[in-house]
Amino acid sequence: MDYKTVPAHPRAGAIEQPLALAIYIIGWLDLVLRWAHIITGIAWIGSSFYFIWLDMRLNVPPRDPENDDVAGDLWAVHGGGFYHAQKYKIAPGELPEPLHWFKWEAYFTWITGFLLFVVVYYMNARSMLVDPRIADISPQAAVGISLGLLLVGFGVYAALCALKISERSFTLLSCVALLLLFWVLSQVFTGRGMFMQVGAMLGTIMAANVLMVIIPSQRKLVAAKLAGEQPDAALGAKAKRRSVHNNYLTLPVVFVMISPHFPMTYGHAYNWVVLFVIFLGGALVRHYFNLRNQGRHVVAIPIGVLVISFVLAAAILPRGPVGTTGDEVPAFTEVRRIIQQRCATCHSSTPTHVTAPVPAAGVIFDTEQDIGAWAQRIYDRTVVNPTMPLANLTEMTEEERRIIGAWYAGGAPLQ
Repeated sequence: MDYKTVPAHPRAGAIEQPLALAIYIIGWLDLVLRWAHIITGIAWIGSSFYFIWLDMRLNVPPRDPENDDVAGDLWAVHGGGFYHAQKYKIAPGELPEPLHWFKWEAYFTWITGFLLFVVVYYMNARSMLVDPRIADISPQAAVGISLGLLLVGFGVYAALCALKISERSFTLLSCVALLLLFWVLSQVFTGRGMFMQVGAMLGTIMAANVLMVIIPSQRKLVAAKLAGEQPDAALGAKAKRRSVHNNYLTLPVVFVMISPHFPMTYGHAYNWVVLFVIFLGGALVRHYFNLRNQGRHVVAIPIGVLVISFVLAAAILPRGPVGTTGDEVPAFTEVRRIIQQRCATCHSSTPTHVTAPVPAAGVIFDTEQDIGAWAQRIYDRTVVNPTMPLANLTEMTEEERRIIGAWYAGGAPLQ
């Protein structure tokens, strides 16, 4: 596509060459930031998984009982080499140089994630965050609410951490708070936007744990040792607690990252319940592996997660979507008219929507053959999981969805 003036979408205004070029550049920002976010996220999650595994696998007491400072050790073989890892009860007698700090993985994961959130969701808030059928708010208000919640989320989490309660009680209160949060967000944002807001809030909590608790605690431990003082063991325990919390949040956050590919989750009427169940499933999977690393094989956990998964899949199974085999098969000309009016603004070789300088997701509905090739996806996204058009910007009606459903149920004829 060249960047000449293209026909205007009736609700978008004229798209001139500079604007189209800007949108193309934003597309590249999306690509670069998404790739960087994945790279740094893998590095952060990988280090989290490794150190939690290492901490739980250390031999206690260590093989060298004469060294009272060592809390445990572990021998491993990897990549053709042998490794000996030791953990000290508080700190070694003399600090080595250099001392590696695991922090930039977390910082850059949050930075790239936040910038990606801005590019994909804040700059397209009208379609990605706002749906008038859910809440009558402006895109600017939606962005403001989203930003405020990033701070509020960590504040509530920190307040829960400050309570003098057991870890089991903390977990229960956190689950109640999360369920309430998911419901509130579902009353404000689109389903997809709600999922991403949850991911952004959890990611902010995890990065803030590193920035505001884990690293400062470690700095105090190092400073005390350099000053010839006995480091406070409580600082290490506090940092470890937040590190373990981060570890349990990793799999739920990873699911949120890939959730845009699964509209049957975020597009469901009870998407907040769906997200909560999947969140618990991810945390339980992490819990199983953490227990396994301690030598406890609680097979009831993965079995329970599988049962929950099947129950969830059955519970959100579409029941009686509009357009069934009992309906008269509509003429293809009517189906094509609907698709051209409601979908082709983004899905054509010359899209006219302001956010689509190129065909969205590479999907084109120019010809009968194009529509036939994508018939199943059209049916899925407009009838079974009605998440398209985005935020229903082109105002597809329920009757039009019924027509598409009846057409697909009737074999999706192209005549």
